[in-house]
Amino acid sequence: MKGIKKSLTEEYLYLDFSHQVEGCIFPLHTSVTLFLLSYCNCKIFKVCLVLTRESTDVSLFNMLSQDVKIQIISRQELPPIVQNCCLPAVVETPDNFCRAGLAVVLRHIIQKSYEADPSKKEILELLGFKKTCLKACAEVSQWTRLCELTIPLAIEKFLKESSDQCPPIPAEILQLEKKLSEPVRVHNDDKLRRQKLKQQKAARVGPSLAKEKIKSKVHGQEISEELDSSSRSLELKVAFAKLTVQEEPATTNREPSHIRKAKASDLPPLEHVFAEGLYFTLTDIVLLPCIHHFLLIICKKLSEKLVEFPLLAAWYQRIQEVPRVKTAASQCGIHFFHLPELLTTSNELHPNLNEATGVEEQNEPSFIGGPRPTMTKLMEKGIEVVFSPHPSPTWTLDWNSLPAAVSPKEGKMSSDRALRKQQQLNNLVYMVTNQAKPGDRIVDFCSGGGHVGIVLAHMLPLCQVTLIENKELSLIRAKKRSDELGLSNIWFIQANMEYFTGMFNIGVVLHACGVATDMVIELCIKTRASFVTCPCCYGFIQNTSKFNFPKSEQFKKTLSYKEHMILCRFADQTAAQLPPQRRLIGKQCMCLVDLDRARAAEEHGYSVQVISMEPESCSPKNNMIVGVPI
Repeated sequence: MKGIKKSLTEEYLYLDFSHQVEGCIFPLHTSVTLFLLSYCNCKIFKVCLVLTRESTDVSLFNMLSQDVKIQIISRQELPPIVQNCCLPAVVETPDNFCRAGLAVVLRHIIQKSYEADPSKKEILELLGFKKTCLKACAEVSQWTRLCELTIPLAIEKFLKESSDQCPPIPAEILQLEKKLSEPVRVHNDDKLRRQKLKQQKAARVGPSLAKEKIKSKVHGQEISEELDSSSRSLELKVAFAKLTVQEEPATTNREPSHIRKAKASDLPPLEHVFAEGLYFTLTDIVLLPCIHHFLLIICKKLSEKLVEFPLLAAWYQRIQEVPRVKTAASQCGIHFFHLPELLTTSNELHPNLNEATGVEEQNEPSFIGGPRPTMTKLMEKGIEVVFSPHPSPTWTLDWNSLPAAVSPKEGKMSSDRALRKQQQLNNLVYMVTNQAKPGDRIVDFCSGGGHVGIVLAHMLPLCQVTLIENKELSLIRAKKRSDELGLSNIWFIQANMEYFTGMFNIGVVLHACGVATDMVIELCIKTRASFVTCPCCYGFIQNTSKFNFPKSEQFKKTLSYKEHMILCRFADQTAAQLPPQRRLIGKQCMCLVDLDRARAAEEHGYSVQVISMEPESCSPKNNMIVGVPI
């Protein structure tokens, strides 16, 4: 077929397989992945089901497309790099580049399906506006966490408990119902809302004009709207036009004056058609297997509860109209069923939905008065700004003798920035190489283009170095540099940190943003590994599902959350262009925030130092937190 690329890198897709109940494959992450493969008609991956139990269900093979060849393997047969990750995972031969985690793997399947057949533009549209659907890490995005992690896990628990009792409705389902009730925000929503206003005004003119057609332009696509009571909403027309129209005709139409001049506050809100708004995206693919099996149990055992989810029920019916969804679903054992008409709205049933869902809302406090009162409060409790001395402030790598691909100068950055990056690496590499022993496993978290990890892999050939990064392009650049150097002691894993499950001896991170530093320290403590971290973006620190601040008992007894956030906000004020006194206060706040992190690690049996990089001019964020298990 024209446009299909035949020479593709051989890739293996590894999926957990626990068991199967009434057409539902567990874990749900596997159901979701198989559904996407079927929807994309993707046959370029060699699929391996990894048994989590000794027994298997042969009927599984009858549920999948005959074109998808399935191999059954045990956990012990996984490539070593995959054994360090949560599944699903995709590995390219020769098994040193791995993508792990549901969102990362699904996005990769979409990209590879499109590359194999560029005529399938609707496949690429699953990634949404600017191709960012489920791209944000689950650690920092509540929406990604909800769709990728908490909903599948909550539904699995619900299905398990429903076998012998009537379990409570998962809070995550209430949260999704609330999400569907919120106004849609899209990049061109003003234009669409004005078209909706025109539709509403025309619909009120009376029966004589009720059959009048209005032509609207959406994404350059002409949509003809019949203005009678049976016509679809503008949102539905826009959504399904995008699914079916391939060409984008030119547009010259202009809205009437009274529509153009309408105030933004007078425009009607846009309503959800699909999970993320108007358009069918990867999020709908993820949710469909989960919501299908949830609604199946509701209808069978808790039918009186169905009225509590009118928007979810409407979404379930609507998604069946998307081309190829029914076919793909049936190939995966998902057989749609009809839901009864529902008259009640979600708001009527859940007036206190915010409380019911337990959604974490971060209210940005209004900071008045600066950090001095907070710093004084700490000083009164004996907590002062004190840095540990740098063990070797003048030590430096001999950059001129190193291969060119080792140096950050090979990256796309100015000579001044490359010099500062070298100075930063001098500090981190010294700390790591002084601790590393032959055979150690070193993990470079949030590795970016591999500046830290590649230097370490070159300097420590007897150690195994793993780079973990969520951004695909950064990791591909790192692998290219590694290939040029011929490094054989390095792995590349594209994944969120929490999908890495391997054991290691030293964790290192350069400029981890916000709570990413705390996640690295937590992983190191969990495996009793040493850590060398350089924090960044203190202003992004906030309480999450995993962390509460302050972290250490010493700081908790002295500061409230709000007071700690004052330190974090002012810790970001260290840029070179700021006045010296302001930079000094920022540096002191950085130290206090990192001392809290250090004290928390000490409570877990670590010896920890907060050290300032040398020279301090190498970066405005020049603190290092170095911890060694006692």
